[in-house]
Parts: sequence; C-alpha cells; structure tokens
Amino acid sequence: MRTDSPKPQLDAIDRQILTLLQAEGRLSNVELAERVHLSPSACLRRVKQLEESGVIAQYVALLNAKALGQHGTCFSIINLETMNDGVLKAFEQAVRDEPEVLDCFYVAGSNDYLIRFSYRDAEDLERFHTQVLMRLPGVERSNSMLVLRTVKKTTALPL
Repeated sequence: MRTDSPKPQLDAIDRQILTLLQAEGRLSNVELAERVHLSPSACLRRVKQLEESGVIAQYVALLNAKALGQHGTCFSIINLETMNDGVLKAFEQAVRDEPEVLDCFYVAGSNDYLIRFSYRDAEDLERFHTQVLMRLPGVERSNSMLVLRTVKKTTALPL
C-alpha cells in the first residue's frame, strides 16, 4: 500500500519523546525534557514540531470500559447490499454519527466493514445489534464475534 506523504525524519530523541508520550500523555514538558536529556525549551520545540507535522495527531484520555459498566467488546463484520457510492457514503456517515461505534474499518476481501463496539450485557448487545447495527444504511448482514479475553491491547505504535 502506497501513501503520498513522505515518512517524517525522526531521530532517536524524537522517537524517545513519542514513546514516552504514547505511554504517559500527561507528562509535563519539564518531566519529558528530563527523561530525554534536553532543556525544556528544546523539548517543547520538538514536541511542537511533531504536532505541527501531524506525527502527534491528538492527546486523549483512555477510559476503562469495565469501570464504566461496559463489560463486553464485540467485533462485527458487516456486508452491504450493494457497493455503490451512495450506499457507501450513507453507511459511513451513519457510522460516524453513531457514538456507540468505537471503530469502523473499510476492509478488503469478502467482507465490507469491521466495526468494534462495547456493551454492558446480553440485553445491551441485542439492543445494539437490532436497533443500531442492522438499521445502518445498506446493511445486508452482520457476523459478530464476542471477545472472551483480551490478550494484548495497545494504542502505541512501534517506533
């Protein structure tokens, strides 16, 4: 797969900054500078450059789904009735507008989309499936997989 944007030139310090921020996004600039052995002003310049270049896309808080009562995770494979532009656009806009959909990927192969969502219990899973998932524009069928145990989960990209 080709991309049009050039790969950013990251040195060892940039990679160290990114690794630390991926693990602890709330590090103060002073703490970060100390850990990468830079002055605070030099560290801040590098972080700003990483932000402006788009390498750092955003800062977020990662929530604990179980602490919020969302005890299950489900991945659903979605197949659409047809793959015309109108149906694709309508489906994708509806997915973007649906706050319960955590991730949606347009995929290659015999299926069209992969969606991830979390749920409280069996009744909530059924509600999501019947009232949200199957009512998305153009959905012909879905195949859901319930997560039994998470073996590995990370948001950190390898550098």
